[in-house]
Amino acid sequence: MLELTADNVLEYLRSTGRLPTGPACAEALGWGVSNIVLRIETVDGPFILKQSRPRLRTRDAWFSDIERVYREQEVMEALYPLLPEPVVPRVLFNDRANYVFAMTAAPRDSRVWKEVLLSGEVDLGIGERAGAILGQIHEGSSRDERFHQFKDRKVFEQLRIDPFYIRIQERRPEVASEVGRLIERMRGTDLAICHGDYSPKNILTHAQGFTLVDYEAAHFGDPTMDLGFFLSHLLLKTIRLPSLRESFFSLTRAFWEGYARAIGFLPLTDLQPAAIAHCGVCLLARVDGTSPVDYLPEETRRNAVRSLGRRLLKDPPHEWDEVLSACGDELNRMELAQP
Repeated sequence: MLELTADNVLEYLRSTGRLPTGPACAEALGWGVSNIVLRIETVDGPFILKQSRPRLRTRDAWFSDIERVYREQEVMEALYPLLPEPVVPRVLFNDRANYVFAMTAAPRDSRVWKEVLLSGEVDLGIGERAGAILGQIHEGSSRDERFHQFKDRKVFEQLRIDPFYIRIQERRPEVASEVGRLIERMRGTDLAICHGDYSPKNILTHAQGFTLVDYEAAHFGDPTMDLGFFLSHLLLKTIRLPSLRESFFSLTRAFWEGYARAIGFLPLTDLQPAAIAHCGVCLLARVDGTSPVDYLPEETRRNAVRSLGRRLLKDPPHEWDEVLSACGDELNRMELAQP
């Protein structure tokens, strides 16, 4: 496999006949920890090139099958007609020998929603749209047998179950049995496409709405994992910016409202308890798992995350407002503990 970089990618594209004549330039983008992502600017416009890597860029050793790039491409092609443009990038070409595919680029004015949120800018409309798009993914795929081809969970095991769920079982034995039940659920549920990485870092906001990226953990499985995973990210940012708690709490409610309007494959009351439990595990995983978040270095904040995660698993709420109440309690304790 030829490992592509910003320095050699233009030569690679020219040698394979995939670059138009004329000037071009390449820029490495900072998406995620598991791939090289390059933005190629040409006279015909920009596109994105993505190549998988076997070892992920994390503190702890973390490996994944590089063939996951094929699954990502295939899921994107299946979801593309279900969702409004430009939510899913359009696949342009692939090079399976080098574990590469190309896709259309999000608008140049796009902003990574994670960075927007951490700057303190909270837009309830984006939260509602994030819920609606996830709901459309779950609803559309639950009713379309074409998505049953994606039941293989090998990459999801490598990228989510092992570094998040099993690692928390090992490092937080007080919740091991509760986490074990969720692992069994994920391995035995075939309801809809689970994106597996639905989070603000993979949502690029722009004037046309937003573009969703990173489908490599996607599979036909348990959609409640997406709900818990996404909402854990919003709660983590609330703990980072506690003065904005009410804005972030409203953002989570807007997400649920958008999601609820888009789904019909199961009642929301059937999905919410498992989603809350997944949220608890994902909170713990982002401080004690293989890939901790980079914006909670203070131990007081990390302890607040741990306490909330354990509470959602050991004394699980049944409704989302109870989760927000529990989060508020932890924020109050955190602020009292700070010097």
